[in-house]
Amino acid sequence: MAAAPSKIIPQNCIGLLLVALIAALCLGAMAAGDAADRQSAPPNIIVILADDLGYGDLGAYGQKKIRTPRLDEMASEGMRFTEFYAGHTVCAPSRVALLTGADMAHSHTRSNRGPGLLEDDSTIAEVLKQAGYATGVFGKWGFGDTLAGAPDRQGFDEFLGYLGHVHAHSYYTDHLFAIRNGRTVKIATDTTEYVHDRFTEEALDFIERNQERPFFLYLPFALVHAELLVPDDAMAPYQDTSGKSLLLPEKPFPCCGVIGTYRAQPQPHAAFAGMVSRLDREVGRILDRVRDLGLGDNTVVLFTSDNGPHVEGGADPGFFESNGPLRGLKRDLYEGGIRVPMIAWGPGHVAGGVVSDHPWGSWDFLATFADLAGVSAPKTNGLSMVNLLAGQGDVPLHEYFYWEFDNQWGGHFVQAVRRGKWKLLRFQDSERSWVELYDLHRDVGEYNDLAARYPDVVLSLEQLINRVRTDP
Repeated sequence: MAAAPSKIIPQNCIGLLLVALIAALCLGAMAAGDAADRQSAPPNIIVILADDLGYGDLGAYGQKKIRTPRLDEMASEGMRFTEFYAGHTVCAPSRVALLTGADMAHSHTRSNRGPGLLEDDSTIAEVLKQAGYATGVFGKWGFGDTLAGAPDRQGFDEFLGYLGHVHAHSYYTDHLFAIRNGRTVKIATDTTEYVHDRFTEEALDFIERNQERPFFLYLPFALVHAELLVPDDAMAPYQDTSGKSLLLPEKPFPCCGVIGTYRAQPQPHAAFAGMVSRLDREVGRILDRVRDLGLGDNTVVLFTSDNGPHVEGGADPGFFESNGPLRGLKRDLYEGGIRVPMIAWGPGHVAGGVVSDHPWGSWDFLATFADLAGVSAPKTNGLSMVNLLAGQGDVPLHEYFYWEFDNQWGGHFVQAVRRGKWKLLRFQDSERSWVELYDLHRDVGEYNDLAARYPDVVLSLEQLINRVRTDP
């Protein structure tokens, strides 16, 4: 039998095959190199800040009436912290603490009437730019309409959002502010667009455009601050087929309340639940984009709130048990006003499936991020919690935690200090002053005042306040 003729490949084809093979090998090596470069590069950092979200408003923290599947998933995959503190109990000073690393014993802004950010403040964005980070902020800046402390002067390359916190009460608006040609300017917007959807779109675009370099994304949503308003599709899960609320009893909120800017809301329970779920959805969209771009192993995402739950615009934290087991709300220095949810996620840098009771606060972010990026940070009251996030190594412990607030609504000035298990609150109004002392390890709800039983502890903590507090 004659042998089957062999297949003869022309020489020029062999050359082409070799070229193709070499090219494929080179591309594979380049891809592997790119992946290695990404792993060796400083991690991307994303901070998502909710507004007035209470300790108990998420399923992962015990919420039963509101659905938060994406944040609950984030908590199960990453770390959930049970003793994390906001910088303050109201908006502006809390955000100053987060961005600058100064706690309330040292901050120049200790109320919403304070100066906000100053041009000579060193912010997280400015520190991370030392390591080549792209920096973007989309949402509620919250420091007033003055441009002196605007994002372009605080280290941010990109911005779209509200400058002032009162403007952020409106979820539909005819203008926002943005960085254009290196300056913060006013821009017109579509009044039919729910602005937080646009903030998320801008954030997703920022991530995609900067995927080849380290980036810092700060996403301070105004959700779930009043006014209580959200698109119909977000309220639908909390309504029956006829549009009636499932979260009864509802107490309609008439326009416009004490603030004077909040619109009427006939179903405040359904609206609030829809806002929390909308926030949850937007967090999920951010995480999905990070994963889809292959950035998950070198990205750290932190989610928290600027203070405890509010009662404005028809909000009903009692109905939802928004402060969980804690006493107090926004504008209080009881734990419910300052202890907030905190979830960290990042498979390459954050331990998975961990619940931690290590106490820390948002003013630790600057030192932590500088450590992650491998750059020096200005000396602040914050501590690097890189080892805490990684779940290994020694973790620093704060000597104390301190807050103060001149509560115009409550008619008193209050200071709070925590050291170890002990927490002291010192009040003063126009007629008298008094103190309260709590053992947070046994009484996280702060219902059993121990000041009379432990006068030596009271004296020690009052001396601590006098030692660490500086004049603003």
